[in-house]
Amino acid sequence: MRYLYSVYADAARIALQSILAHKLRAFLTLIGIIIGVAAVVVVGASVSGLNTYVTDRVAKLLGANHFMIARIASSKRLSDDEFEQMNRRNKRLNWDDYEWVKEHCAACSEVGAEVGSQTDLKQDGIEFPGAIVFGVTSNMAEIEDKTIVDGRFISADEVTRSALVCVLGGDIKEKFFPNTEPIGQTLKVRGLPMRVVGVEEKRGAFFGDSLDRHIYIPATTHLQIFGRNGLQIHGKAPTRDNFQPTIEDARLTMRNKHRLKGNEEDDFGLVNVEELNNQIDQFTGSIAAVVVPITLITLVVGGIVVMNIMLVSVTERTFEIGLRKAVGATRKQILMQFLIESGMLCAFGGVMGLLVAWGVTTLITALAGITMTITIGYILLAIIVSSVIGMIAGAYPAFKAARLDPIIALTKTT
Repeated sequence: MRYLYSVYADAARIALQSILAHKLRAFLTLIGIIIGVAAVVVVGASVSGLNTYVTDRVAKLLGANHFMIARIASSKRLSDDEFEQMNRRNKRLNWDDYEWVKEHCAACSEVGAEVGSQTDLKQDGIEFPGAIVFGVTSNMAEIEDKTIVDGRFISADEVTRSALVCVLGGDIKEKFFPNTEPIGQTLKVRGLPMRVVGVEEKRGAFFGDSLDRHIYIPATTHLQIFGRNGLQIHGKAPTRDNFQPTIEDARLTMRNKHRLKGNEEDDFGLVNVEELNNQIDQFTGSIAAVVVPITLITLVVGGIVVMNIMLVSVTERTFEIGLRKAVGATRKQILMQFLIESGMLCAFGGVMGLLVAWGVTTLITALAGITMTITIGYILLAIIVSSVIGMIAGAYPAFKAARLDPIIALTKTT
């Protein structure tokens, strides 16, 4: 064991001395490896950041452990035939469906209802086209994890008596009440004066659609103003571990309400946050599967450069190799020395590439406001691949060095 340690330690020491003896050449050799490793890690960080960004946006839009039942709903893109079949089969959801699920879904921590319509707002000469008016029950703030920065959300009593009250999204608040306190003011919706009781925290945009163009009014008020179409039932599981059992409980509750037999398909659509997150993971995983191998090509190019420099190094050190073999060094020891040197060279390039990637991701995060996460998986991938490429690139030069005849090598002085 001590002998093996001595052999490998000496080989590593000689390799390090050789690298340090030609610092500029080593650095220029490693530019390809540095760029390749940095590209792999930055791309990985971008994919991870995209996944985190979309997942956070979904969580802000829908809330955690949240599912929705609607007449037509699916977590995947429906084909025309699937849509037509669902459109013919599925029933319109009514208020009694919501009350049934709320009463009979034992696993649900919360059950709420929501219905949305688009309308144009106009008041005191100010116009706001394309506002989304949501009729909600009082617990939708908890179900969708909404944050109210001023005032409060719709109360249960206001839903019961169909009160004319509303909670404003950030964009609508800034449009109609830019420099005044909105709480207690009125905003007309379809000509009806709604008293403002709260303002929602600004949530930004999701795939180009602003989440701050929303107004929330009691669901019963919405059904009276806009009609009884598009009611959705929303539920929430108490914990993530109970998420799937809760969804199944809600689905069976709806099937019982609609008196569906065991072999009949659901006559309603059901989507949940977990399925959307899984689709996001698949989407970003597909991007990584395509882009990361392309960036690895840069590492291969860098490996070719390393091979060329190692061949030059073998030529320069022919006399040294002959001398070592003359005093008893074996082919295996010579081979190992050059493999360790090429592997160490590329490992240094991998570390430098990680530092470059860290600088690039930090700069992008600071300037663009997009969180780019360097995961341990991509760090290990970059260093392992760069080291392996170094070993492979050094294999031929090392094999060539190991086969040198010591007598002929000793005659070479350059």
